[in-house]
Parts: sequence; structure tokens; C-alpha cells
Amino acid sequence: MEDNKQKMREYWRRNVRILLTLLGLWFAVSYLFGILLVDELNRFSLGGFKLGFWFAQQGAIYCFVIIIFVYVFLMNKLDKEFDVHED
Repeated sequence: MEDNKQKMREYWRRNVRILLTLLGLWFAVSYLFGILLVDELNRFSLGGFKLGFWFAQQGAIYCFVIIIFVYVFLMNKLDKEFDVHED
């Protein structure tokens, strides 16, 4: 029984680490790149648009969708590793 509790503690510890990492990435893309660093990023262009503008309007959305897929992939892998996955 204690072994199972330890296993679940490790599962949740790694789950929270994944969440915090992806939330940090989300914060960086949306707040830092889209708001705070927009002037520095506007020195570069992507597809004819200033990079800061692109991140604020398009890039953040693309990154959010990628983050969702990464989360699903990592959680499925973690669930299988700890044998808590659905069949």
C-alpha cells in the first residue's frame, strides 16, 4: 500500500512539473513575446510582418495549439509509465 502511495506521489510530482513547464512556456510566449519584448522583436520580420506583431497576433495562437499537443503527448506517456492510462 505504501509503495502505491509513493508511486502516485511521484506521478503527481512529475505531472505538476510538466504543467509548470508548459505554463511557463505559455507565459513567455503570450506575455513576454507578445507584450514586453514586442519592440525588440519588431526589429526582425517574419513573412513580411514585424516579429513582435506576428507573435502577438499569430505566433501565440500557434504556440498554444502546440503546447496542447505536447501536453497530451507527455501525459499519455506518463500515464502509461505509471500504468494509469485508459485502454
